[in-house]
Amino acid sequence: MGRVAVVTGGTRGIGAAIAKALKGAGYQVVAGYAGNDAAAEAFSQANNIPVRKWDVSSFEECSAHLAAIEKDLGPVEVLVNNAGITRDAMFHKMTLEQWQAVMGTNLNGLFNMTRPVWDGMRARGFGRIINISSINGQKGQMGQANYSAAKAGDIGFSKALALEGAKKGITVNTICPGYINTDMMATIPEEVMQKQILAHIPVGRLGEPEEIARCVVFLASDDAGFITGSTITANGGQYLA
Repeated sequence: MGRVAVVTGGTRGIGAAIAKALKGAGYQVVAGYAGNDAAAEAFSQANNIPVRKWDVSSFEECSAHLAAIEKDLGPVEVLVNNAGITRDAMFHKMTLEQWQAVMGTNLNGLFNMTRPVWDGMRARGFGRIINISSINGQKGQMGQANYSAAKAGDIGFSKALALEGAKKGITVNTICPGYINTDMMATIPEEVMQKQILAHIPVGRLGEPEEIARCVVFLASDDAGFITGSTITANGGQYLA
């Protein structure tokens, strides 16, 4: 059997594409999700990928589900921290609850998911941690002080952890997607899409979830063993880091 891979936020959008691509590459994949039971069940049945529901902002829930996955399938050797939420507001209107919710999922979630698998990866001498950040964690975005701060934190977390894991055979990398063609983008009015989004993307189009997924599959592979602490900017040239 292939290595066990866990993808958080893995039943919709970018996460679903990642989960399917990893399965196609031979991994035993488990997709985590937080809220949409119907979408998760449909995804699981369509792709024959087991799903589990938990809140990545809870260390206890993360630990319990990861322990159950390891009992059922074996040690988790690939972890993709993709789960993320937005609670957008201009900072002078942002509430503490909006700040804490985004930090809890988008930043604390990385610790909560990674810490329970870290010791095992160190002991086995192999691990792949791939964190999905955002273009807005690199350049900032008005109305997203919480989201941009958390996603920038994801990058710093990855760089620091990469240094700690390097001699133990663990790589830690970040992918920063730009605007990707997901259900969320479909709600944007056409005029806004053309004038405010596509006009600023040099390649002239949205990215596809599968393009991010292919980055993940490569970083998870043995071929990527010399790449750690890196940030892949997959944004069509919109922001050059």
